[in-house]
Amino acid sequence: MTSSSGATADAIAVLIADSNRMQAQLLSSALRRHSEFHITACQIDTISILQAVASQPPRIAVLSFNSSANIPEIVVTLRRFHFSHPEIPKVLLVDSYDRELVVSAYRSGARGIFSITDNNLRLLCKCLLRVAAGHIWANIEQLNYVMELISEVPSLRVLNSHGRRLLTPREEQVVALVAEGLGNRQIANELNLSQHTIKKYLFRIFEKLGVSTRVELVLYAVNNGDSRQDEWMGGARRTLPSA
Repeated sequence: MTSSSGATADAIAVLIADSNRMQAQLLSSALRRHSEFHITACQIDTISILQAVASQPPRIAVLSFNSSANIPEIVVTLRRFHFSHPEIPKVLLVDSYDRELVVSAYRSGARGIFSITDNNLRLLCKCLLRVAAGHIWANIEQLNYVMELISEVPSLRVLNSHGRRLLTPREEQVVALVAEGLGNRQIANELNLSQHTIKKYLFRIFEKLGVSTRVELVLYAVNNGDSRQDEWMGGARRTLPSA
């Protein structure tokens, strides 16, 4: 782990975790010119990050992955760091605003995502100051990704004792909406289908799961449903299933 000098007494402690040593040195040198920051740096793996935090707790952490890093690798590192230190705000430096990465990063604890190719150092300093003050740093493109995710129809995967899926993707959506307390008309509006089609889906779902009422269906889903957290943690992208 390396540390910078020349910062003021009330400077914001920034930890830079980077997979590229030369890039980390360049970034550290650039930020070191700003007296409002006190910089330390380490390798971008979970053990190195946690050791650096234990040695000198930062006010904010910056995680910069090289272009060869895949989304699951990035998300796992970010998530493990966040689980261990949720109190430390985290900014992810990326090459581009990939939708899958943006959504997974915010879900995994990131408080800001900054493109190192499209922006300058002055804006990065502003990003760090804002995030350190408790704000979220996100541009319009990133916000649109998050809003699209919120507006997606939920889906609840139902498994049997062998871990196999019992329902089609559309049937899983119907189950999720029933579990949220929606009636047939509301479900039909949500999925842009007719109420008659929803009734047919429910009949098939009841038959497959061996239940006869909506209450039984909700209880079955609660006891046998999968939250699908493992998919987004692995970087998978959710898509809207077809009918």
